[in-house]
Amino acid sequence: MTPQMSTSCPPPSTSEPSREEQARALCLRLLTARSRTRAELSGQLAKRGYPDDVSNRVLDRLAAVGLVDDTDFAEQWVQSRRANAGKSKRALAAELHTKGVDNDVITTVLAGIDSTAERERAEQLVRTRLRRETLGDDDTRVSRRLVAMLARRGYSQTVACEVVAAELAAERERRRV
Repeated sequence: MTPQMSTSCPPPSTSEPSREEQARALCLRLLTARSRTRAELSGQLAKRGYPDDVSNRVLDRLAAVGLVDDTDFAEQWVQSRRANAGKSKRALAAELHTKGVDNDVITTVLAGIDSTAERERAEQLVRTRLRRETLGDDDTRVSRRLVAMLARRGYSQTVACEVVAAELAAERERRRV
């Protein structure tokens, strides 16, 4: 008597990809465009209907091989957004929080930015913008616009007003010479 083969399961090579394989492929596609936080990937998987257990297994595996690292993501994000957009610590913390980065990681990553560095960055932003401005007798319009620019980047009202007043005075002196 020969044993009968079961025909209910196709051979592994011809089977459709499992939900886990599909979830992993989705995550890898998303990570190809840019690095993402675990929370962002989890949200994308949930949006597409993947169960939590599948999502957790896939994300744990991606974290184990180093493709998902919230601390590394936060460090890169802070470096990029400070250099390119001139964001303040407060604005960076809000952005990272929106991306689902843990508060402890945010605190650790932003610890390297002190108030002096923050103020220097604000001064640099104002100086760059002032070079393109026309100064007249009454610079309240220019001053208001510069303070608003710093406020949009997350700088406090106090820092923004102090920096704008100092840089405006320095720019007037530079143009006078």
